[in-house]
Order: sequence, then structure tokens, then C-alpha cells
Amino acid sequence: MKFVDSHCHINFPDLAAQLPELLANMQANQVTHALCVAVNLPELPSVLALAQQNANIFASVGVHPDYEDTPEPTVAQLVELAKSPKVVAIGETGLDYFRLTGDLEWQRERFRTHIRAARETGLPLIIHTRASSEDTIRIMREENAQDVGGVMHCFTESWEVAQQAMELGFYISLSGIVTFKKATELKDVAYKMPLDRLLIETDSPYLAPMPHRGKQNQPAWVRHVAEHIAELKNIPLEDVAAATTANFFKLFHRASAS
Repeated sequence: MKFVDSHCHINFPDLAAQLPELLANMQANQVTHALCVAVNLPELPSVLALAQQNANIFASVGVHPDYEDTPEPTVAQLVELAKSPKVVAIGETGLDYFRLTGDLEWQRERFRTHIRAARETGLPLIIHTRASSEDTIRIMREENAQDVGGVMHCFTESWEVAQQAMELGFYISLSGIVTFKKATELKDVAYKMPLDRLLIETDSPYLAPMPHRGKQNQPAWVRHVAEHIAELKNIPLEDVAAATTANFFKLFHRASAS
């Protein structure tokens, strides 16, 4: 039985300082691989270094929609940076109308830039959407994101939004939030989700799942996400592990070649 953490930020200083322990905990919990996701260009070298120094860690290239005062990427920059063989995705990108307010056209333009870079490289997208699902899906359609596909990471939207994303060829990734008692709508999404469109993640160092809620998250704990999904669906844990691992390597096709 194997698990893959499809989204984490183990380059962040607090986690990077514990890397040997994190990798050992992954192995102890049968978490074989993890995707370390970029959030801005200045910190990208730390993401790439982790991936290059560890065979079971992959990287992405992108600028998170919450980062307002940061160098803005161009399509050409993202395409060039994505040439590293350990880069398996473009992102994370998307829209977030929860943390930031006012004129957010710059977010929408940044999102379009990432989709265009993904289409040029042939790499899948890692999409963040919060309080912005209508615009997120609209821009995905306008920019033909379905040409490359990708994943709606740390999904917290409705089943209707999940269906719209899946119609565009996207996977749905569930985080530790699904284990929270009050996340009833998300539990319903997990119950309805077809296994062949599902991924699991930690979003470390955030959103630690039960029974570790409130602590600093880590990739090893993605197993708890899988366990809870298996309980919700009333299926063997092995089925969730096998499906989400296979889905990861199918979506992030460059990882399967590493």
C-alpha cells in the first residue's frame, strides 16, 4: 500500500529544517512521494533544490494568487523554469477572493498567464480557488485549460463545482479539511467523488488532519486523509491508496518518467 502527497510546501523554513525527519516519517507511513508546490518566484530555487536532491520529491513552478507584492511571472519565464525535469506542473495558480479584496484583475491576468504557460509546456495545472469558483471555472474555459488538465487542489467547493472541474478533465484533491467534523459539504463531495478523479494532499505545513489538527502538518499525515475518505466511502483503505497513487502518476506524467 502506497500513498502520495500531491501538494505540500516542505521548502518553507520550518519544514525544511526538519527534512530528514519528514522523509523518515513519510517512509514509516508508506508515503512514497510528495509534490512540493511553488508559491512565488523568489522562493522557487528552494523548491527546485529539494526536488533535485531527493528522488521522491517533485516540484512545480508558479505564483500563488495570494502573493500581491511579488515579481509577476510571464509565460516565457514559466515555460523556461519548467524545463527542469523534476518540474511536473504549473502552479499553484488560480483565484482567491477570500483573503484579498478590491480590484483583483491582476489575479485573473496572472491566472491566465499560468494557463497559457501550461498549454505551451504540456504540463498540468495546480489550481487554487477560494470564494471565486465562478470566475475560476469561467477563466479555465476561456483559456482552454482542458487542453492540459490538472487538479483543483485543497478542494473546499460544492459538488457542482467539482463536476464542472471534472468535465474540464481536472482531478479533485482533498486535504485534511475533509477530516474536520464540521466539513459536512466536503464530506459529501468525498463520498460522491469517483476514485479515478481523486487525489489526496496535506498542503503542509497547513491544515493538519485529525487527529493532529492544530499542529504543523507534514506529508506523512496524508495517510489520515486517505483513511477518512475510505471510511466515508465505506471501501478498503487499499482502494483509496491505489487509486490516488495511480491518479497522481497519470496526471503528473513527467513524474512517472523520473
